[in-house]
Amino acid sequence: MSSLFHLADVAEFTLFVLVLGRMAGLFSAIPLFGGKGVPTRIKIVLIFSMSLVFFPVVRVYLTAVPEDVLSLGLLVAREVLVGLSLGLLSQVIFSAVEFCGQFIGMQMGFTTASLFDPTMGTQVSVLSVLENLLATLLFMSLGMHHLFLRAIMESYQLIPLGAWHVSGELLTFVVATTGGIFTLAIKLAAPLMASLLAATVSLGVMARIFPQMNIFMMSFPLNIGLGFIVLGITVKVFFHILGNAFLTLSQQITTLFRLLGA
Repeated sequence: MSSLFHLADVAEFTLFVLVLGRMAGLFSAIPLFGGKGVPTRIKIVLIFSMSLVFFPVVRVYLTAVPEDVLSLGLLVAREVLVGLSLGLLSQVIFSAVEFCGQFIGMQMGFTTASLFDPTMGTQVSVLSVLENLLATLLFMSLGMHHLFLRAIMESYQLIPLGAWHVSGELLTFVVATTGGIFTLAIKLAAPLMASLLAATVSLGVMARIFPQMNIFMMSFPLNIGLGFIVLGITVKVFFHILGNAFLTLSQQITTLFRLLGA
C-alpha cells in the first residue's frame, strides 16, 4: 500500500511507468503468459500487479529521468526492448519445439490437419500443439518462470535505465542463439526421423518386391501408428533434451546482461 502512496508523486509515477515498460516487454514475449490465447485484460492486470510488487524492490536502482516527452518516450521504448530481449530467449526454445512438431508431423502425414496454437497465434500441425503443451508443462515444472522473474529484478543492477543498445557482440549472440533453433529441433525429432525413414525404406523395398501391393495406402496408417509408438517410447528423451536446453537459459541470460550492460 505504501508504494501506491509513493506513486502520487509525478517523478515516482514516471519511474513506475519505466518499470511497467520493462515488465510488459518480458510478459509479452515469455511463453504461456505472452501467448495470444491469454486475454488482454489478464495480461494487463498481471503486468500491472507484478510491476507494483517489483517497484519498491528495484526503486533503489532507478535514477533520475528526463523531463521532456520525446526523451522519456525513447527511454520507455528502451525499457520495453530490455524485457523483450529477455523473453525472446525462451521463445527460441519453443520455436524449436514447434519446428520439430511441424517436421515430424509432415513425415507422419499430418500436413492436412492443423490446429490454432494459442501460444504462437498461428495454424500449426497437431503434433506441434502437442509438443508445445509438453514443453510448457516442463517449463513450468522446472520453475523457468521464476528464473525470468528473478532475472528481470537482477537486470536493474546490471542494465541501468536506457542502457539497451545494439552492438556487434549482441548481434553475434542473437544469430548464434536463433541458429540453435534448427539444431535443437533436429535433436528433438531425431528418434522419429530415424524410425520413419526406416519405415519408408522398408515400404520402398516391399514396393519393388510386390508391385501389386498398394504401398501408398499402407504408408498412412503405418507412419501414423509407428510415429505415435516411437513418440511414446522416446518421450523421456524428448524431456531430457528439452530440459537441458531450458537449463542453459541461465547462462544465456547472464551473457545477454553482460552484452547489454557493457
